[in-house]
Amino acid sequence: MAERVQPISLSNLGGAAVVALLLVLTLGTLGAVAWRAEELSALTKNDWSAVRFTLWQAAVSAVLSAICAIPVARALARRQFRGRALLLTVLGAPFILPVVVAVLGLLAVYGRSGIISEMLNWAGLEPMSIYGWHGVILAHVFFNLPLATRLILQGWLAIPAERFRLAQSLGFTSRDMARHLEWPMLREVLPGVMMVIFLICTTSFAVALALGGGPKATTIELAIYQAFRFDFDLSKAALLGLVQFVICVGLALASFAISVPPGQGAGLDRVVYRNDGSRVLDGIAIGVVALFLITPLAMIVAKGLPGLPELSVNILSAAWRSVWVAVLSAGLTVVMALSLALLSLKWGRGVEAVGYLSVAASPLVIGTGLFILTYRWVDPVLLALPVTVVVNAAMSLPFTLRAVSPALRQVEADYGRLAASLGLTGWARLRIVVLPRLRRPLGFGAGLAAALSMGDLGVITLFADPNHATLPLALYNLMTAYRMQEAFAAALVLLALSLALFWLFDRGGRVNADL
Repeated sequence: MAERVQPISLSNLGGAAVVALLLVLTLGTLGAVAWRAEELSALTKNDWSAVRFTLWQAAVSAVLSAICAIPVARALARRQFRGRALLLTVLGAPFILPVVVAVLGLLAVYGRSGIISEMLNWAGLEPMSIYGWHGVILAHVFFNLPLATRLILQGWLAIPAERFRLAQSLGFTSRDMARHLEWPMLREVLPGVMMVIFLICTTSFAVALALGGGPKATTIELAIYQAFRFDFDLSKAALLGLVQFVICVGLALASFAISVPPGQGAGLDRVVYRNDGSRVLDGIAIGVVALFLITPLAMIVAKGLPGLPELSVNILSAAWRSVWVAVLSAGLTVVMALSLALLSLKWGRGVEAVGYLSVAASPLVIGTGLFILTYRWVDPVLLALPVTVVVNAAMSLPFTLRAVSPALRQVEADYGRLAASLGLTGWARLRIVVLPRLRRPLGFGAGLAAALSMGDLGVITLFADPNHATLPLALYNLMTAYRMQEAFAAALVLLALSLALFWLFDRGGRVNADL
């Protein structure tokens, strides 16, 4: 039996502190929520309607995203064309796109004053409205269609090329390949894809805040926000938060239960160039999705550029505030992920699992719990930005930890014995052996955390003073005040800053990282 690789000899205080912080943010705030919660009968008919709408819109969004992604993923899997790599990069952009920016872009296309409504007016028809359940689902499909496409595309590319070569040699038609090769893969991949999107849509807040509302289009998180912000009904907010957490935990467990083991077999990792199917239909599928994704972003740029010189000092201050909040959140995320990964080498993968608890927790639920724990002793306004930094870091932690932990284990496996034989321990081992080889995952994780924090419109809505708002909150306030020219300019600034922070951190992780 191979000798067990000894973990890096570092103090466990940092990792233990991270574990304690995460337990407080998730289970601790949940305990505070449960303590303030009343009986389930305290929920009104409208509250249960919000629960039903949350589950319904998440299911519809997940199904639509997956169905629309199938032809696009299939076209990308079997076609090679100039600009394909760039298109795949664009397909990943909505994941780091600030939600409020995307909503504004969708309004510019599908709103009552959008380009589609202008064409309808020109034809003598009534303009369309994006507000309500259909707007919520449209926005969720906009965000999750690229994610579904990338995940399904990975399933397509995992089918051994030798199977397609054999099918071509046997004279299989496109329908035969779909029946014998592609449909079995989809049966394995689609349940997990839809469950991931279902979970994302269940915990979505900013989309429902901007496009939902009303008794028929209120989600659980929007109901929590309304009970907290407008009615100051902590009991109802706490009870709704508890319901939200239970649903998310159930969805997370279900995602593990329905996962199907891959059954495609192994191949020689060769690339196959397919010529089956209709090139025209594949081109239409790719073109429609590209137009659907790029048009709202192009509208942000077109409408935002003229208003840049007229941005107020308050918006620029909010932008600066968002930048340093995002940088601090990214730094905290990296420290937390590295500490947990190091601690898991010694204490086992159970420690690492604590880092994924925030997947089952909503930022609004955490924010509600923190308010319940602190509002009697500290002015919540004073805690707005520090709490936002910490919660944003916790919500970004699962993505960063997923990138850092496997890389760290590989470093230990490759260099652990050598470092031990040289007497490298503690900070010296971390500085000389580990960090140079983790620059790529740490840079990517920091960039992702910074971009997600820049676009956050969750906890800040519960605590923030309007005079000390972050840029997403300031942008939302401009939208609700119908100051659209300034809103588009602020959205363009937010978009540019989010992409720039992601690029800077990710690029910084790749510089001289070829060790």
